[in-house]
Amino acid sequence: MIVSTPHLLVLPRLRIQNANTISSSMTWGFPAMSAFMGAVQALERNLPDDIRIVFNGVGVVCHHIEPQVTEGGFTRAFHLTRNPVDKTGSTAAIVEEGRAHLDVTLLIGIESNGDDLGSAERRRDIAHRLFEQVQGMRVAGGSVMPPLSDATRQRPELISFDDDEDRRGKQWRRLKRRLLPGFALVLRDDYLNEHTATLKVEDDSATALDAWLDLCRLNHECRIETQQDKEGQAKEVAKWEIRRPYPGWLVPIPVGYGAISELFAPGEVANARDPAVAFHFVESLYSIGEWVSPHRLRTHDALLWFVENDLERGVYRLTNDYALTHSEND
Repeated sequence: MIVSTPHLLVLPRLRIQNANTISSSMTWGFPAMSAFMGAVQALERNLPDDIRIVFNGVGVVCHHIEPQVTEGGFTRAFHLTRNPVDKTGSTAAIVEEGRAHLDVTLLIGIESNGDDLGSAERRRDIAHRLFEQVQGMRVAGGSVMPPLSDATRQRPELISFDDDEDRRGKQWRRLKRRLLPGFALVLRDDYLNEHTATLKVEDDSATALDAWLDLCRLNHECRIETQQDKEGQAKEVAKWEIRRPYPGWLVPIPVGYGAISELFAPGEVANARDPAVAFHFVESLYSIGEWVSPHRLRTHDALLWFVENDLERGVYRLTNDYALTHSEND
């Protein structure tokens, strides 16, 4: 049973310029969810002293994306910057960076830490102040640009969901209309696990990596059919079709990091970013995500991502309950 997030902060239509679109060493196209989680954590650490709330989960709805790449043809390349010369006067090396302009809505799960969130005026004040604060931040490596207008649909809002299920559902349906058009990124670990089991039936040596690669690509398969020609003679005809194990807009995504070394004591590793914090060498963890239109989500919790670390195993990752809420309501 999923515990519903009682309050939801909506920061609508954030225009992010030059966000990092290379989400990992193997994926590109949209920033990693850990980048948005990092921005939300930075916002929480810099809350004004009189705002006593705790952030719990973050969701992202993308309304528009404009990758900074060359157009035309099958091969695309990122637009790269020419950096200034180095201290010797030589041309500085070009480090490939992928950028994209985004139009996204951030949704942050909120819990009270002594603040009066039962007051509509107080919630309105918190929403406007945090919306103004996020305008001066960097999100996913990009700069947040000023809003184009003060339209009603771009008004920040801190929603306090009602305890009654019917009224809570009405509040969520009203919010969903504000999130359209757009797509929310959710986690589909269930697809990855199920497809891994399917491949193991056919080939015992199949791994989760094989299933991940199979779900990431378009698989064209040839099927031979026997048909009759005009003279009534049987002949074999080759037909090509695309095999899709699951419906939906599935994408490969990084979901966190896994340790590949022991945990070193603070200051033991040279040139660490923070010598006062224990250090792990890690590599990216991958899974399958799905872009879903918000109007298909039954609850607001389905689009929220949460931190789920396992310190004993050295796993630092994010998770999302879309698959669980989806199966509970089917």
